[in-house]
Amino acid sequence: MDQLKITYFDVDGGRAEPARLALHIGGIAFEDHRFSFSEFAEVRKATPLSQVPTLQVNDVQVTQSGAITRYVGKLSGLYPEDAFQALLCDEIMDGVEDASIKLGVTFGLTGDDLKNARNDLVVSVFPKYLRWLQKQLESHGGEFFAASSLTIADLKVFVFIRGLNSGHLDHVPTNLVETVAPKLNEHMQRIAQIPAIAQHYSKNSAA
Repeated sequence: MDQLKITYFDVDGGRAEPARLALHIGGIAFEDHRFSFSEFAEVRKATPLSQVPTLQVNDVQVTQSGAITRYVGKLSGLYPEDAFQALLCDEIMDGVEDASIKLGVTFGLTGDDLKNARNDLVVSVFPKYLRWLQKQLESHGGEFFAASSLTIADLKVFVFIRGLNSGHLDHVPTNLVETVAPKLNEHMQRIAQIPAIAQHYSKNSAA
C-alpha cells in the first residue's frame, strides 16, 4: 500500500480538509502532518510552489489541492466513474474553489480595508455562488451534488459552508448561508452526520 502524507495548516478546514475527510471516509491510512501558521515560512521552503497543501505519495510530493482531492477521492470511491457525473462533480469543485480564492485575497487585510472587502463578498459575491450551489443541489436530486451519491464535491461544499458558518471570518455574518441558501445548511448537516466525519471532528475537538 502506498504511504500517504498530507501537509497543511493545523486547522479543521481549508484546502486540505476535503482530502482529509475523503481518506477518513475511505478508511485509508495517511499521515496528517499539521503545522502552525508561524511555521509556514519554513514549511513552504520544502514545497514545489511554496504553498500547501501537499500530498506525499511514497517518495513523490504532489501540489495543487484540486488534484490531491480528486486523487484521494478516487482512492476512497468518492469520485464518479461516469464521465458526465465526474464533470458535474468537477464543476462544483471548481466553483467552490473560485469562491474560496475570492475569500483568500482578503486575508492579510486589516481595518476598513478588510471590512469593505468582506462586505463586498457578503453583498455581491457569496450570494451568487451560494444560490448557484443551491440550484445545482436541487437540480441533481437535492441530496448530493453528483452521481446521486456522496462525492468529493459534497465534501468541498461541506468545508466551504462550514467555514462561512463558523464565526471565524470577520465581517461575514454566521447567518449568511441560512438567509441566502438554507438548503446548503441542510446538506452540511447531513454530511456532518456521516460517521467518519463526526468521529473526525469529535476527536479533534477533544484533543
